[in-house]
Amino acid sequence: MASHRRPKQPSRARVTVLTTAAAAAVALGSQTANAAPSEKPSKDEVKSKVDALYVEAEKATEKYNGAKEDQEKLEKEISTLQDNVARGQDELNELRENIGLAASAQYRSGGIDSSLQLFLSADPDDYLDKASTLDQLSAQQVDALKKIQDKQRALAQQRQEASTKLESLADTRETLSKKKNEVKAKLAEAQKLLNSLTAAEKAALEEEESRATRASERTALEAQTGSGGGGSVAPASGRASSAYAAAQSVIGSPYVYGASGPSSFDCSGLTSWAYAQAGMSIPRTSQAQANAGQRIYSQSDLKVGDLVIFYGDLHHVGFYAGNGQVLHAPRTGTVVRYESINNMPYQFGVRI
Repeated sequence: MASHRRPKQPSRARVTVLTTAAAAAVALGSQTANAAPSEKPSKDEVKSKVDALYVEAEKATEKYNGAKEDQEKLEKEISTLQDNVARGQDELNELRENIGLAASAQYRSGGIDSSLQLFLSADPDDYLDKASTLDQLSAQQVDALKKIQDKQRALAQQRQEASTKLESLADTRETLSKKKNEVKAKLAEAQKLLNSLTAAEKAALEEEESRATRASERTALEAQTGSGGGGSVAPASGRASSAYAAAQSVIGSPYVYGASGPSSFDCSGLTSWAYAQAGMSIPRTSQAQANAGQRIYSQSDLKVGDLVIFYGDLHHVGFYAGNGQVLHAPRTGTVVRYESINNMPYQFGVRI
């Protein structure tokens, strides 16, 4: 006989859950179908992002340069200290040998001075603190023992100083490594963005930069020769003129972070190298170069060869080239070239 039992109905809670899930699925599908595909950034948007990354990379580069300069300074100081310690130890050994020879001579002659005997069996510092024994020593022995005492103290101080500087050197090397990695990360991110451009877009960007560079070069040369009708611009000084001429001689050299010539440069590497060619040493980093001379706050007072400092944290530097132009090493992917001073936030000039 056929069953007349009613089929089991789903519970109201189950129906509600299934209905809600179905509605959500429909809504999600609708959103997916209607969502616009992510738009590829335009050439100008990519350039803007890349420029911002290059600014960050250069900030890290100048900190890298500072850490590198600190490392080199510490290494020289440690080397000098270690040389002094080695030389001092030799001198101390010689002094001890001489006083030992004196003791041997006394012994052979029939006995050894009790005070000298005390010295040979104890620390000289402790010995010399006992003033009652000084009258038992000859003036020559007193002088020799004092020299030994002074030498031991100097050596102990130099060893401690060298130890402290070695610890500072380890910290500096760690900072150097971190900043180097930071620069590399920023540059890799910038390159990834540039790789998203088409060949035509890349060519257009390069042409824009090339056109701007040619215009800046013409304007700067007009200022220096007076061919533009406004008269020539006098250099800041003979030394500044020589440094600027050295920078002009390497126009077209590639920008490489941390480089200071003679075939590649970063911004402060170019300016410090150029002044070295003019026979003058200036600090390595842009922040330190900002304090290397008289500050010139008005652009109208700048002269050819003045250093020009950019950005609030002073992380970029170049040479003033006249007529509102600078000669500098801009960033990775470029070369030493002329550029408008208004392309970056001007802070002040520095006349050395």
